[in-house]
Amino acid sequence: MREALTALGFADPGTGRGLGFGAAGIGNLYREVSDFQAFDTLQAAYDAGARHYDTAPHYGLGLSERRLGAWLRESGARGELVISSKVGRLLEPRDNPQGALDDQGFAVLADTVRRWDPSEAGIRRSVESSLERLGIEQLDIAYLHDPDAYDLREGIEQGLPALLKLRDEGLVAAVGVGTNSAQAAGVCLAAADIDLVMLAGRYTLLEQSGAELLADCARREVGVVNVGVYNSGLLARAQVPEHANYNYSQAPQELLDRARAIASVASDFGTDLPTVAVRFAASHPAVVALVLGASSAGQAVENARRYERSVDPAVWDALAARGLLDASALEMCAP
Repeated sequence: MREALTALGFADPGTGRGLGFGAAGIGNLYREVSDFQAFDTLQAAYDAGARHYDTAPHYGLGLSERRLGAWLRESGARGELVISSKVGRLLEPRDNPQGALDDQGFAVLADTVRRWDPSEAGIRRSVESSLERLGIEQLDIAYLHDPDAYDLREGIEQGLPALLKLRDEGLVAAVGVGTNSAQAAGVCLAAADIDLVMLAGRYTLLEQSGAELLADCARREVGVVNVGVYNSGLLARAQVPEHANYNYSQAPQELLDRARAIASVASDFGTDLPTVAVRFAASHPAVVALVLGASSAGQAVENARRYERSVDPAVWDALAARGLLDASALEMCAP
C-alpha cells in the first residue's frame, strides 16, 4: 500500500478508516435537514466507529462543509479523523438570486453558482475555501470531482497536476479523483500518480462495471474508496419498494425484480439486501474504505451495523448460481 494511505491509517483495521461517512445528506440532498439533525447524524456516525468523513463544496453549495466544520469544532474530534473534500467546482456569488432553489438535487437556496475551474489557481482557491468552511488547517484527501461531467482533458492536464503539486507541498496528504465513471477514473489513473480513486456506483451488488478499474488499482497500489454502494437507494432497504432510485432516477422494472430476487436469497441466509450490498462492496482487495451516506442518526448507526456484520459465505455462491451475481466478480473478493 502507498505510504500516504498507510500514514492516514487505511492499512490498520483498528482505526475505523474502512468505514466512512458521506456528508452529502447533511448538505440537504433531496430534502431539508435541520442543523440539529445534521449534528446528531455526524455524532452518531462517530459514536458508531466512523473515522473518515467525506464532503464537497458541491454538497448543498457549501452547507455540508460548513456543518461538518461546526461539528468538528464542537466535538473536538478533528485529530482522530481523516477528512476529505473535493476540488474542481468553485462556488461564486449569484447575481440577484431572488430566492431561487438549487437545481442539482440539494434543498438549499441557490445564492451561489458552481463554476468549473481545474486550473492551479482554481484548485488552490477551492482548497482554501473548503478549509475556511471546514475550519481546519489541512485536508487529508483532496479529490478532483467529476471531471468527466465538465472537461476530462482539462481535468487531467490541469487539475491533476495541480493536486499533485499541493501534495508535494504538504498542503494535502493524499490526492485522487472522484467520479461516477469507471472509464474516466481509469484514464486519470493512467495519467497521474494519484493515491486514491473514489468510485460511485460502479462496483456494487447490482453492477460491477468497475471491476477492471479496481483490478488496475490493486496492481498499482492505488486505494479505492467505494461509494454509492446502494445505487442511489435501490439496495438500501430490506424490502424493495415499487418506487426506488437507481443512478439518481426511477429504477426500471428489470432492476427492481433483480433486487427483490437478491433480497429473497439474502433472507434465505438470515441476512438482508442492504447488508449483503455493503459486505460485497467492501470485499474487493483494492477497496480501502466504504463511504456510506446518511441524513439521520438512525441511518448512520444502521450503516455501521451493516458494515460490521458478517454474512454466510454461501450466499455468494447462491447468488451466482441463480444468475444474480457474476461468478467472475467473486474471484478477486472475499466477501
